[in-house]
Amino acid sequence: MKMNALYIMILLLGCNSTSEKKKHTVQDTTVITQDLSASMQRGELVYMDFCIQCHMGDGAGLPKNFPPLAMSDWLLDKRTESIQAVKYGQKGKIIVNGITYNGLMPPMGLTDAEVADVMNYIMNSWENTQDHMVTTEEVSAVEK
Repeated sequence: MKMNALYIMILLLGCNSTSEKKKHTVQDTTVITQDLSASMQRGELVYMDFCIQCHMGDGAGLPKNFPPLAMSDWLLDKRTESIQAVKYGQKGKIIVNGITYNGLMPPMGLTDAEVADVMNYIMNSWENTQDHMVTTEEVSAVEK
């Protein structure tokens, strides 16, 4: 009799913990989606203040002068380098969508949080998509 009670208790605890895990997963996904949305809203403001002059409102850039952010293979394939460029500026040759750019993007003096927000905005705008959001911790880890 004691053995049956033990099995029932283990079964109940196991079922309860499984449903708790599912509940947390749903909540965590919702929180991440809300965090990304809020980050993108803040990032759009940063973009309007610092980036729109060169990369344009549609992210298309200016051919041969300022590379596009919209559907940019460099942005999407070189995540760390993209974060580094926004955080510290960019100079020297880069190839974006098969076109060579050799310009200068000065450092904007953004905080790590602002860099994360603007990265989330540009990486989820103009048909760009990313698998996971850029975090302040990720930006902090990127060195010059």
